Amino acid sequence: MEPVLSVRGLRTHFVTPERTVQAVDGLTYDLHPGKTLAVVGESGSGKSVHALSILRLLPQPPAKVMAGEILFRGRDLLKMPPEEMRGIRGDRIAMIFQEPMTSLNPVLRVGEQIAEAIILHQKVSKEKAWAKAADLLGKVGIPHPEERVHDYPHQFSGGMRQRAMIAIALSCEPDVLIADEPTTALDVTIQAQILELMKDLQREYRMAIILITHNIGVVAEMADEVVVMYAGRPVENAAVGDLFKDPRHPYTKGLLASVPSIYERKERLAAIPGQPPDLGDGFTGCPFAPRCPVVMERCSTQDPPQFHLKGGRMTNCWNAEDESEERSHRFETSRGDR
Repeated sequence: MEPVLSVRGLRTHFVTPERTVQAVDGLTYDLHPGKTLAVVGESGSGKSVHALSILRLLPQPPAKVMAGEILFRGRDLLKMPPEEMRGIRGDRIAMIFQEPMTSLNPVLRVGEQIAEAIILHQKVSKEKAWAKAADLLGKVGIPHPEERVHDYPHQFSGGMRQRAMIAIALSCEPDVLIADEPTTALDVTIQAQILELMKDLQREYRMAIILITHNIGVVAEMADEVVVMYAGRPVENAAVGDLFKDPRHPYTKGLLASVPSIYERKERLAAIPGQPPDLGDGFTGCPFAPRCPVVMERCSTQDPPQFHLKGGRMTNCWNAEDESEERSHRFETSRGDR
């Protein structure tokens, strides 16, 4: 099956007179129709910047996509004229932004914010757009949608605002939905409802989903495939079952070890020592080397390639060199670039 979206060697930097921050530094993955790909990593690892790069929503300057390709149905979004990109953004590729409390416009009715995208992309009348907005609110679980469509965001609870954000994103039935921390600031019960809603809507619309999160539990619940990011780089890519069963990168192992388990009692959860590197300072070798429990001498001086393992897995760690079937560099836009 052909991927609906392919990211190849994406490099997004923030350039200022003082320094350059390498926020995303060589990200590659494929996203297939009807599947969910989770992008995991701690704050500052480049997850959200990569998503905004796909939609070309980063302010330029200071942001600049230095290299790479973002192929949507075979066409490079980075080379599209702005007018054509506006036709795809919000229509074929939609995004649920972080913090629904602040993502909705407080002075516009919720229905108006949903109808806006429908009118823009589907060229229907205002009456039909509002009717569809009410229908979408009902579909995402808002009670009495014909009445609530006229409410303002402050009249919605946190969970309802997140549902409204999902309704906006689904208003044009997109091929790709980017969900950036969709359960942040919601209590556990509401989180579960939102995740179940997203799975139901994915089956109905056959959407592909990019799920950006630092919550390992959400990944286990939602994802088919996982990309783990650290310091702007992809350090591991695997099917979700393989990743949880046998993580290959020391950073991934550290993330999983830090999650509480109901099956194993621990006096103290494991923590990854140290801090992530400053992406504006530059570094030599593997960025995880100062924190790595299995660091070797070469890790601090040589940039590890991407080692491709059995089962379509990838890890960016010198310890996997002996079992790799192939290697590539993260800046490559295709295997044929070597």
